Amino acid sequence: MFLAARREVEAAVESALDALDLPTDDLGIEEPPEDVDAILAASVAFRLAGEVGAAPPEVAADIAAAIDPADYDYVGAVTTQGPYLNFLPSDAYFAATLEAAQDETYGRLDPRGTSVAVEHTSANPTGPVHVGRARNPIIGDALANVLDFAGYDVDRHYYVNDAGRQMAVFTWAYEKFDPEELPEPERDRAEYDMVRYYRRGNTFLEEAPEEEVESAEAEIQSIMQGLEEGDEETYERVSEVVDTVLGGMRECLSRLPAEFDEFVKETRFMRDGSTDDLVDRLRDLDEAIYEEEAWQLDLPDIDKNLVFLRSDGTSLYATRDLAHHEWKFENYDRAVTVLGEDHKLQAQQVRTTLDLLGHDTEQLDQVLYSYVNLPEGKMSTREGTGIDLDDLLDEAIDRAREEVEDRLEDRLRNDDLDSEDVERIAHQVGIGAVRYDIVSKQPAKAITFEWDRALDFEAQSAPYVQYVHARACGILGEAREAGHELPDAASLEADTLETPEARRLLATIARFPAVIEDAADDHRPHVVATYTREFAEAFNAFYRECPVLDAEGDRRDARLALVAAARHTVGNALGVLGVAAPESM
Repeated sequence: MFLAARREVEAAVESALDALDLPTDDLGIEEPPEDVDAILAASVAFRLAGEVGAAPPEVAADIAAAIDPADYDYVGAVTTQGPYLNFLPSDAYFAATLEAAQDETYGRLDPRGTSVAVEHTSANPTGPVHVGRARNPIIGDALANVLDFAGYDVDRHYYVNDAGRQMAVFTWAYEKFDPEELPEPERDRAEYDMVRYYRRGNTFLEEAPEEEVESAEAEIQSIMQGLEEGDEETYERVSEVVDTVLGGMRECLSRLPAEFDEFVKETRFMRDGSTDDLVDRLRDLDEAIYEEEAWQLDLPDIDKNLVFLRSDGTSLYATRDLAHHEWKFENYDRAVTVLGEDHKLQAQQVRTTLDLLGHDTEQLDQVLYSYVNLPEGKMSTREGTGIDLDDLLDEAIDRAREEVEDRLEDRLRNDDLDSEDVERIAHQVGIGAVRYDIVSKQPAKAITFEWDRALDFEAQSAPYVQYVHARACGILGEAREAGHELPDAASLEADTLETPEARRLLATIARFPAVIEDAADDHRPHVVATYTREFAEAFNAFYRECPVLDAEGDRRDARLALVAAARHTVGNALGVLGVAAPESM
């Protein structure tokens, strides 16, 4: 109802300004401070004071007097506080919210008829996913969820770098070395098995005698050239390595979970002629130059040239990525790419080049993020190869298991829970803690992952919010056991929820669809996490002050309906963030 109320407030302010013969170009609609009992406010009097020749509070009073709340469904009253107009909700606003939130899909916006390709993660298929890159699949998956929930038609893409030198080295090493020569894999999964070849190959190229390295480099170059020329045998050799490693990486990412609709290989744009066509058009641009044995673009306002063709006729990753973006523009209304901060230059080059090629780059949104750090000494690594995402998730589950067992000791002793329950909760809480802690921060800010903060059941963390959902499920379960049916919210009077805590919770529920809309419009999934913390505080205040099952009659029914609305809201908010919503904890 918040979105509908916002439209009414905008209409009310605009109508009042028209009646007063004042300009309506900026209505100044905003959310009020927490200590103001209003759903929306307007600061328009500041803008108009000079034009009217009166103090802002006087202007605000004139505008408020020109608004009749009776003309609107969800505006109960208009008050002023100095220069601000405050819009208070009507009983109909609360009643409509309570009814709407009984739907399990509450918060999902109507379809927009707009297709979006969200590309994220896209880590090179050279081995296990590193924890430093974990922010990409977490932010990318949450952003895709937000856009989907906001009514966009979303496809989730992983762009596979299967044509560069790294994959040529990997393929050569896989075919050259015997597995008996390699160390044992760190885990029994494909990418851990395969990465041994890649590491052994790189060591060989660094340490082997010069003549052996020259021979190896010739083979590596032959693989790269074969891909460029569309040689089917070369493509199949490389694909065997790439697909095997990707299979393992997908298993890792599914633990988050981060799922994909399509793995788009860059060789696709070499094999279908897109890259060659693009190179021809790039060379025709006025910005194209040939120097240092390569074709480059001297891009305006960018310090570094974009190299798009080597002297031997082989393309580069940037070239193929441009062809990839043209494909996205052709097949989708919008394209969103989630990139690490080390790709900022690449993002600028891609956007500028697409502009030069005549594309409307308003279709393209690039979301940049900083990396995840771990405090020194918190986690050990094997063989100095870096901390894998699997290690982080395993540790999260182990720590969550310990916390759950400590908190549920009595229920375990009384057989209310068994080992399967503990394991389920440990997975939901542990992995949820990792996702929530990472997605809750603004992407541009570097973060250090802290276990104590992420798994704190009392602080503003995933377990803190997850517990709200579990508590709501528990109340509704107890109500069913006591024979209390969930009431028809349409038959309830909203003024039955008369306490400030119930009203605050219902007002918070009402805001959820607007939070989804704002997060989607600005590509900021972290605002949903911020909302869940505010929601948890509102629900806990309601839980403390408003007994549900001990209430009677209409009051109990209204509070039960409010708990059901709360369960749907927080469950869907957590779902958008990719965090499990446990029914018991």
